[in-house]
Amino acid sequence: MPGSESRLRLRWKDDSEPSGIGEFFKDRGMTLSGEAISHVNVLGTRISAVNLETAVGRIGGWLSQEATGRYVCVTGVHGVMEGLRNPEIRSIHNSAAACVPDGMPMTWVGRIHGHSDMDRVYGPDLMLRMLELSAERGYTNFFYGGAEGVADDLKVQMERMFPDLEVVGTCCPPFRPLTPEEEKEVTAEINRLRPDLLWVGLSTPKQEMFMARYHDRLKAKVLIGVGAAFDFHTGRVSQAPRWMMRSGLEWFYRLCTEPRRLGPRYLRNNPAFIWNILLQHSGLRKYPID
Repeated sequence: MPGSESRLRLRWKDDSEPSGIGEFFKDRGMTLSGEAISHVNVLGTRISAVNLETAVGRIGGWLSQEATGRYVCVTGVHGVMEGLRNPEIRSIHNSAAACVPDGMPMTWVGRIHGHSDMDRVYGPDLMLRMLELSAERGYTNFFYGGAEGVADDLKVQMERMFPDLEVVGTCCPPFRPLTPEEEKEVTAEINRLRPDLLWVGLSTPKQEMFMARYHDRLKAKVLIGVGAAFDFHTGRVSQAPRWMMRSGLEWFYRLCTEPRRLGPRYLRNNPAFIWNILLQHSGLRKYPID
């Protein structure tokens, strides 16, 4: 932007003028064709009792509708513990169209409560499946997040993987709240492009707060927060082996690869999560969904 050194970088396919901002649909909705999404209460956070296939089906159904502004949280232990400590974050999760289980602990809790088909919805896998579906059905995508250049690199790599994929724009935001000028610019561009899917690649809880703040201002059908998926899919961060993911040991792999950044988080969250789950499961403490 003129007169500033903002990290905000917007990329889009054409140079046409932005269209006017009309009325937005605000229906996030917890239903599809009248059928409610089952959920399990994990420490006061409503975790959707879905697996990768059913999550893709739900989101695909929403994309076939005209309503805009639904958002999907992809949530594991970190997100649940942020919500336990901060009622605002918990409310954001519980107001989402879906809060899918990104972590084996979410899956194990769900199965204990009788949701036998519930399984992990790993954010990077969900992204690939939805991009594949986008290429098949002509849905448009916008990548928002990552360090400078990451979203652009992701666009190149995903369009190479899915030749029919249409990524209409990218944005690399600054590592701080948007200024009023930046906010106006990014919302105007997204609303002009009207992507079907807006992928938000920020850290938790920043991406959840972004989606909650902007979902009813943006003409995007579905916003999905996928955390480190941008870095995984561009090769900037390595992924754990699948056997570690399925065993609930991905956190250990990531701790070994990024000990300074992730060590404090895991040492704080993991024991506290186990303790609180034991309290909830034993009935010694209630964790109501607000």
